[in-house]
Amino acid sequence: MALPDGLTTRPHSFEDAQAVRDLVAATEVVDAGQVAIEVEDIQGDWARSSFDLASQSVGVWEGDRLVAAGEVFKGRRADAGVHPEYRGRGIGTWLADWVLDCARATGSTLVGQTVPGGSNAEDFFRARGYREGWTSWVLQLPPDVTIEPQPLPRGYSLREFGGGEDGRIAFQLIEDAFNEWPGREPSSYEDWAPRGPLRPGFQPWQIRFVTDASGTDVGVCYTICAADTGYVDAIAVRADQRGLDLARALLADAFARAREHGASVSELSTDSRTGALGLYEHVGMHVTGTWRHWMTDL
Repeated sequence: MALPDGLTTRPHSFEDAQAVRDLVAATEVVDAGQVAIEVEDIQGDWARSSFDLASQSVGVWEGDRLVAAGEVFKGRRADAGVHPEYRGRGIGTWLADWVLDCARATGSTLVGQTVPGGSNAEDFFRARGYREGWTSWVLQLPPDVTIEPQPLPRGYSLREFGGGEDGRIAFQLIEDAFNEWPGREPSSYEDWAPRGPLRPGFQPWQIRFVTDASGTDVGVCYTICAADTGYVDAIAVRADQRGLDLARALLADAFARAREHGASVSELSTDSRTGALGLYEHVGMHVTGTWRHWMTDL
């Protein structure tokens, strides 16, 4: 399908990060009810070693205004959207076709995108024959909830990110835990680090480890502080150390440290593959948003 007259397309350049952030923010206001994206998120994603900005991204422009954008990571995970003021003109259909072509070019056999539940995007994907995958929930700890430190078993302690090999230790703990999810494609440190310790503005307090009596790191929590929100990006505990309430201790620590650095609320997301929703609700969090992953075979 051809784009409307007056629109042009090209791959993103690193200088487009702010324009993409503003576009995504405009779609989030309409589709999700609030803005969560930061320009550092865009910059971190584009710095991943497995992502090629020249061949796996596209922007749709009207003059110097970005009106739609899309990207596909590893041929599997798509992020694409059209500015609310430009919807209903066929741009979304063109962009969805571009996503399929981009994914096919990498040899992928399946591509999908996670979008807010109840949004027009769900109707769009449903009409195109996409099938529903997993459900994700955004949970929030309200500002009036008292954060009580959670006790650790005897011999266990918390420590802060110290640089050096700590980045790789954090990555491996997260990777091992998340690889237990069905259908998840393994990642690499080079893909994770730009969104972790190499993310613009990163500070050591954002990554905390729980260490056992032998001095071995057996759990980790990574928090991003954005404006008045502390977002727990990842939390993981080694499989043989679960059932000791280490995750609860890491969470309480993350919430407290985020408040120390200016956050009034804390948030995180989990999905139906993890079975962790009850844990987060038990520590006082409540669901504020529902997202669903829609996918199609190629």
